[in-house]
Amino acid sequence: MQLTGRNIIGYESFSEGTVAIQGVNPATGEALSPLFFKATLDELELATEKAEKAFQVYRKKSGFEKANFLEKIAEEIENLGDTLLERYMLESGLPNARAMGERGRTVGQLRLYAHLLREGSWVDARIDAAMPDRQPAPRPDLRSMERPLGVVGVFGASNFPLAFSVAGGDTTSAFAAGCCVIVKAHPAHLGTSELVGLAVQKAAQATGMPDGVFSLLFDDGHEIGMALVKHPVIKAVGFTGSLKGGKALFDAAVRRPEPIPVYAEMGSVNPVFVLPKILAEKGRSIANSYLASVTLGVGQFCTNPGMLFLENNQDFIDEIEKNAPHTQGGIMLTPGIKDAYVRGTEHSKQFTQVMGVGKAPEGFTAVEPVFLRTDIASLNAKPELAEEIFGPTSLIVEANTKEEILIAASNLDGHLTATVHGTPEDLIEYSDLLDILEQKVGRLIINGFPTGVEVNHAMIHGGPFPATTDSRSTSVGTKAITRFTRPVSFQDFPDELLPDELKSDNPLNIWRLVEGEWKK
Repeated sequence: MQLTGRNIIGYESFSEGTVAIQGVNPATGEALSPLFFKATLDELELATEKAEKAFQVYRKKSGFEKANFLEKIAEEIENLGDTLLERYMLESGLPNARAMGERGRTVGQLRLYAHLLREGSWVDARIDAAMPDRQPAPRPDLRSMERPLGVVGVFGASNFPLAFSVAGGDTTSAFAAGCCVIVKAHPAHLGTSELVGLAVQKAAQATGMPDGVFSLLFDDGHEIGMALVKHPVIKAVGFTGSLKGGKALFDAAVRRPEPIPVYAEMGSVNPVFVLPKILAEKGRSIANSYLASVTLGVGQFCTNPGMLFLENNQDFIDEIEKNAPHTQGGIMLTPGIKDAYVRGTEHSKQFTQVMGVGKAPEGFTAVEPVFLRTDIASLNAKPELAEEIFGPTSLIVEANTKEEILIAASNLDGHLTATVHGTPEDLIEYSDLLDILEQKVGRLIINGFPTGVEVNHAMIHGGPFPATTDSRSTSVGTKAITRFTRPVSFQDFPDELLPDELKSDNPLNIWRLVEGEWKK
């Protein structure tokens, strides 16, 4: 498939802009063809006009119709074959195995949502039938369910060119909810974004979706993205990226005449706690698993374990110091990400002990892993050491007592995950630590590591601020669909005017809460 560098607006393509954007191979620094043209405000306006009109049609599509659309997107992405994988690797510096794995996750979550839509119970249908003879006043017939919000703006992520991008989790969950989507592509993945955007466009046409159900706009900075958030047609936003970027979008959204939700996932340190008894039994093994987790994917995951807490244990420290210099770095996604990583690690080195620096390959944005060490007192004196440095680095924090561990946990900000390694006896003794951490994170892990996010019904990929802007939501897993819906009650409606999900004879055969009991 030939790349054009044109913005995709519904069933059409445009390049009215005069500002050219060009991708860069992070491994070599080489500029990548073709030129892409930054979307204009007029093109954004056309995309919103089409989306607003399309929403009036798409919102009424059945679960089966939307499921067919999602499955067709998955099929068209797979049909791109090696063309997509090769462009992905050129733009990201990531290996073929990662490209194939992320493509699998992307099409897998599309098909997961298709299954959810076909089953149908996700709408949370609730029925309380009329009681005309109730005293002292009759009860009306009330039925409620989740309905789509409107047009959603989605921002592609830097670290997941497929799974958190054009047809990633935000777009998929919005489509599943019945919303139209306008995506702002990440400038690091221009070609990958266009290829996937064309696949979505083709799938929309093949399954009879309305013109404007999907658009893809390119931008080299913040103008189009900020204009998208501020546009009155947009009713919600999905974002994965930095705290600075997510907070800026959130602030703009709440200052609108009609404030809208921004579901921003903004990074996390993902603290790990290793308790005393398991340290004595398996400390060296845990140390090596920790090194592997920190350096996996060059540390460019939202769930990278950026801090580890333990009570003094020299064997663990010795194992880190012995093996950290043998860890392998890699190519970072963009020059900007590399620069931020280098600045962050150099700053932290001034206030910590360097336990080991790994190896870096040749490459334009190549970096080495960095492992640092401090104690609770020093962390309390310099709390910025607990801030995320995106990349293959982590800080080990040593405590003297259980009380210091509990205080450190209480002082944590919100994170996506927290991990606790412990024997059964440890976990009972430190149950108060688990109670604290449950209030700090969206996912709590026992005897594992946070890198690796399953996409299923039970996954929560979210957490209290500053990990996200809304701790009640998740950006991964089927529960993400409710970010883009709102509950609507229908009172005393004739049965024939109700959505199928609420009709008395339950034509879709879904689970519904009828008079307080779940029934089919």
